[in-house]
Amino acid sequence: MQLPIVVSGIPLNIVKIISSTIGYILTGSMIAACGASEPAADQQNELANRRNAMVRQIERHVHETAPYLGREALDPRVIAALAATPRHEFVPTALADLAYEDRPLPIGNGQTISQPYIVAIMTDLLNLDDDCVVLDVGTGSGYQAAILAALCKEVWSIEIVPPLGRAAAKRLTRLGYANVEVRIGDGFAGWPEHAPFDGIVVAATGDALLPPLLAQLKPGGRMIMPVRGNQGEILVVATKDENGAVETRDIMPVRFVPLTRDTANDARKSD
Repeated sequence: MQLPIVVSGIPLNIVKIISSTIGYILTGSMIAACGASEPAADQQNELANRRNAMVRQIERHVHETAPYLGREALDPRVIAALAATPRHEFVPTALADLAYEDRPLPIGNGQTISQPYIVAIMTDLLNLDDDCVVLDVGTGSGYQAAILAALCKEVWSIEIVPPLGRAAAKRLTRLGYANVEVRIGDGFAGWPEHAPFDGIVVAATGDALLPPLLAQLKPGGRMIMPVRGNQGEILVVATKDENGAVETRDIMPVRFVPLTRDTANDARKSD
């Protein structure tokens, strides 16, 4: 019997692209085994080709959804980050063959790694520069943090599920992402010690934009987050002006895992 995955980061207007179901149950050992071995040179070339094919597909999806996004193409820096980041390292080994399909995948604990298209547009819509400092709420396996790390000076990432957070921190360290710090805790309150942030990305749906995160957004900065409303979940971009006023723009209908709270464990750090 196949088990439906918890879907994360799907634009509903192109859900047909990734509509098939995956029948896997992910254990803790499978989470730890994400990207456990170093591929040989010929395998690396094949993986690079698959990444490039994924990027081309993302670019097509961006063009198709341009009316939602307000842009026809991604920033070349975002494209380069997608082409260079080894997504197969961030999925369980049992699902490695699916790593470069433009679809979300389960990573255990009821969580998913988002569809690459969604990671791409959420990153692109932040309008980041090389010196940016970014908050990433919902580390998951660390893929979004890795993409941000290729673009930014510092990435501060929070994960509420301890096994995922610990595994992501070790994975990012092993892969050489020295500008990423992972904390285990409740992302609702953000990470005020490292604020203000040029950009904030939240990979879980809340009932509204989170006030503590908006407070930690730098004037001129952007926050992107799925928000639940009367018509379902909508990806929303919030921009703070130089006077501290916040303007929002709805991007497109999406479906993410829900934002969860764990205030008792908010101060815990990853090992």
